[in-house]
Amino acid sequence: MGEFVNLEVEAGVGTIRLSRPPVNALNNQLQAELGDAAREAAARDDIRAVILYGGEKTFAGGADIKEMAARSYVEIAKFGAALTASVSAVAAIPKPVVAAITGYALGGGMELVLAADRRIAGDNVKLGQPEIQLGVIPGAGGTQRLARLIGPSKAKDLVFTGRWVKADEALSLGIVDEVVAPDDVYAAALKWASQFVNGPAVALAAAKAAIDGGLDVDLATGLKLEATLFAALWATEDQANGMKSFIENGPGKATFEGK
Repeated sequence: MGEFVNLEVEAGVGTIRLSRPPVNALNNQLQAELGDAAREAAARDDIRAVILYGGEKTFAGGADIKEMAARSYVEIAKFGAALTASVSAVAAIPKPVVAAITGYALGGGMELVLAADRRIAGDNVKLGQPEIQLGVIPGAGGTQRLARLIGPSKAKDLVFTGRWVKADEALSLGIVDEVVAPDDVYAAALKWASQFVNGPAVALAAAKAAIDGGLDVDLATGLKLEATLFAALWATEDQANGMKSFIENGPGKATFEGK
């Protein structure tokens, strides 16, 4: 349990909760605790899916600008590398990860949102990469994950202008996948995450690895990765149980142990 980031586990779902009022600004300590929470969530067998959550009021308002402004080049280079590593640790969690977005997700907060597999937002949220308005650019995945998610042209519009988008535009752009009432954000994220609690954990990890890994290589290499991960699942108990259940009882009735 950290001072600013907690990992709460209930019924197979781990919630990585940011708690640094008033806006969960990402300072040195928060980013370090975020990385620790992500690595713990990845390692724990009792966690089958993960929710990223900043609380009822806001997801994360970005980096701590006062702290950043006072840093030297050497200091900011270290901080940027550490923040990138922590956000990447979230993206690397080998389980389904959903961001439950309330209030604002800006700058580093937006970059954390982009590290999730799915994004559910309240209908009053505002998202964006406003770094250009400070004379800098996103430094923890904003130029890379956003372009991969919505395409380079749309990503450049957001990064070049630094403008914020509301929930409806974020949905149309493909930044978020679902928009709900503000009070329903966490419940909607929990509903999505909970469907994987009794699922084939190894196969889910393989599916995530195939999709994410394939995005970074050419199609032929991606297909080889997929084929390798596909064949490897024949070493799991879940594959044997799933296919046996299908043959004997039909589809959708298998029980999985995550082994």
